[in-house]
Amino acid sequence: MESIDTRGSSHILCSFKDCNRIFKTEYVYRAYEPGVKEQAVDMAVNGSGVRDTARILGIGKNTVISTLKKSPARWLP
Repeated sequence: MESIDTRGSSHILCSFKDCNRIFKTEYVYRAYEPGVKEQAVDMAVNGSGVRDTARILGIGKNTVISTLKKSPARWLP
């Protein structure tokens, strides 16, 4: 079931029996979108800087830094 809140953004209500979770279909801030933080980690592994990654993805540089700190070190053997 889809509904629209007072700010005009749409939500989808989960249809499973006792779930009662609500999911957004559109995000205001780009860092909340699925896959953006993984993309930031991939860019860092490939040599992009923090400011460069933030500018390209449209998210804050502090978000990029905190995402990299929380991610496992994939570039280590």
